[in-house]
Amino acid sequence: MRIVLQLVACLALGMFVALLILAGLMFAQQFEVINLIVVTGKPLAHLALVVLPDAFWDSVTGATDAANNDSVRSFLQMTAAIGQIALLVGAGLFRVSLEE
Repeated sequence: MRIVLQLVACLALGMFVALLILAGLMFAQQFEVINLIVVTGKPLAHLALVVLPDAFWDSVTGATDAANNDSVRSFLQMTAAIGQIALLVGAGLFRVSLEE
């Protein structure tokens, strides 16, 4: 149980750090770096839009034809990219926490 709690805490801290990185990049006006981060979320967002049924996306977003909606696609790309950063940071923190 301790390991699960430790993993959840590391992933939550990873999400916090990822959001801090995003806020820092926005504050420093490094929008080209943010665009590069968003590019890493494109494959996962596209996969989610293609694999999950249209009825799911209609109920979640309220937008018809969500797979072709630019706003939905952009939001998914950003959240997927931030999630990937959070997972990388959280996994690194978890690995370090296991060594102690």
